[in-house]
Amino acid sequence: MKPINYFVILALIGGLFSCSPKGQIETTQANAASALDGGARSKTMHHVDFSQVLIHDAFWSPKLENNAKNTIPVCIDQIENKTGRIRNFENAAAHKGKHSGIYFDDSDVYKAVEGFAYSLINNPDPVLEAKADEWIDKFAAAQEEDGYINTFFSLEGIEDRWNEMGLHEMYCAGHLIEAGVAYYKATGKRKLLDVGQRMVDHMMTLFGPDKHDWVPGHQEIELALVKLYEVTGEKKYLDFAYWLIEERGHGHGRDAVKENEPWETDYFLDTKPVRDLEVISGHAVRAMYMFCGMCDVTSYMPQTGYMKALDNLWNDVVGTRMYITGAIGNTMDNEGFTVPYDLPNYTAYCETCASIGMAFWNQRMNEWKGDSKYVDIVERVLYNGILSGINTDGTKFFYVNPLASHGDHHRKAWYGCACCPSNVCRFIPSIGNYIYCTSNNALWVNLYIGNEAKFKVGESDVDVSMATSYPWNGDVTLTFNNVYKGEVRLRIPGWCKSFGLAKNGETIKKYTMDNGYAVVSGKWAKGDKINLTMDMPVEVVEADSHVEEDRGLRAIQRGPIVYCAEQVDNSSNFDKLSVNGNMNWEVVELPIMGGIRALDSECNGQRIRLIPYYSWDNREACEMKVWLPLAE
Repeated sequence: MKPINYFVILALIGGLFSCSPKGQIETTQANAASALDGGARSKTMHHVDFSQVLIHDAFWSPKLENNAKNTIPVCIDQIENKTGRIRNFENAAAHKGKHSGIYFDDSDVYKAVEGFAYSLINNPDPVLEAKADEWIDKFAAAQEEDGYINTFFSLEGIEDRWNEMGLHEMYCAGHLIEAGVAYYKATGKRKLLDVGQRMVDHMMTLFGPDKHDWVPGHQEIELALVKLYEVTGEKKYLDFAYWLIEERGHGHGRDAVKENEPWETDYFLDTKPVRDLEVISGHAVRAMYMFCGMCDVTSYMPQTGYMKALDNLWNDVVGTRMYITGAIGNTMDNEGFTVPYDLPNYTAYCETCASIGMAFWNQRMNEWKGDSKYVDIVERVLYNGILSGINTDGTKFFYVNPLASHGDHHRKAWYGCACCPSNVCRFIPSIGNYIYCTSNNALWVNLYIGNEAKFKVGESDVDVSMATSYPWNGDVTLTFNNVYKGEVRLRIPGWCKSFGLAKNGETIKKYTMDNGYAVVSGKWAKGDKINLTMDMPVEVVEADSHVEEDRGLRAIQRGPIVYCAEQVDNSSNFDKLSVNGNMNWEVVELPIMGGIRALDSECNGQRIRLIPYYSWDNREACEMKVWLPLAE
């Protein structure tokens, strides 16, 4: 069994056991590769782009529909009617009026448009596309003649731009670029991409080798520049991303004069050159975006030396600072980290954006390493730490995701700092990016989500479909819709202790295991099916002994889903609930909260019902907890 790092699986239903704890558009991709000195990317594999995957899944399709019908309209209403975010662009274009809101509010609008782009693949909507085009016209009109775009500085004093590293100019530009790339891939329209490219070209007249130094206060531009490089093939954008990452740790960060605060090197991850980092510090979202940028740059420039640092940082984060939900960032003081194993439950910060960042980073690490342990984290945070960030109907959001509540923590329709709602808006419909990867001779299956997809493995066309009831059971069928000759690598999740493989109903006996993947080779005819069956028992989980707050407590997990107890289901005995490794659990299908599987059992004469953690706070206000006392 593979260890799950900070926490240790102790028990299956039948009894206790222990294990060792641990503390794009294809042509443009080709253009980018050919633009490199020395040729192709050095990663093990590359993910199949969302634009090549159509989701048809009992669990995820309703969530994608909710995103299209509810979440996106909430964002549009907030951006157009309830806040001044779109008006800022209109005012900037007209060169009149004051800026409304926070200096980084442009980023929320860009993230929403990125979400529109992803949504258009699985839920085509000409009205939504027209809305995106309308907004994009406003962005283009607000752009300054020299390519600069940021409504805060256009309205509050263009002469003050590029004086404060902490005021998110490059952060907003990064989200602009990501939106432009996604919208181009989804629709073929490049107006927004051109706006972003002009902004970068403007920045590069000011910053770079032999020009001004700059340390972005909030990382994001770095990974966005690599995406811009991939669709344009212009290596100068990759070089600029590398230069920005290399700026860190050399004392170039300047005080935030406007806020009269010192430049906090830990908070901004500016303590030392990034290749020398060994432990994480500071702001969780900034860290995740920076690590993504380091991975992306190294994909094309393997000589950076970043991977050793990223390995050390991954071991530190996953081994000592990650919650069972995959969430990170234990304190609100810096929206990030304190010391190892400081993982409180009631006061856990666990920002939704940080969970999304964990998915971003671990996907990239998997592409580099070809090791399923990284996708295990993607899956864990996806089904728990991210999904908890939005309610069942897709209209309210968590900024903070604690693992216990006294009944006073609830989702909201929006926030003054609305990074999390807009991030959820773009992440949920992007899940097509996470299902498949390819290498020269292999198809890698990472997440089990029903879909149809067409892409290339090496020079071979692949047309596949997947059917499954995951995450509620572990049965998966992968069907080939054309002839394919090569490897198929199916991730066997870390929680899975027993599985079976079959081809067209006949047991596959010849396969190998490699870094958590079951590897099957052969020639697949049209209509051939691979059947993967994974046992999905209930598990009792014990935290690492260093986590003081969880000593004597246990959590319950089934498959990738972490469960919690809500008082509404256990009203008569909530304070006395306990669990052990000998309980018999019944999986109960409930037609509530979009359809969930609850777990029912009895311990010491007390009935107990648990629900998926992601679904808490969707009914009446009440207490909740993930970690429960271990029964005598």
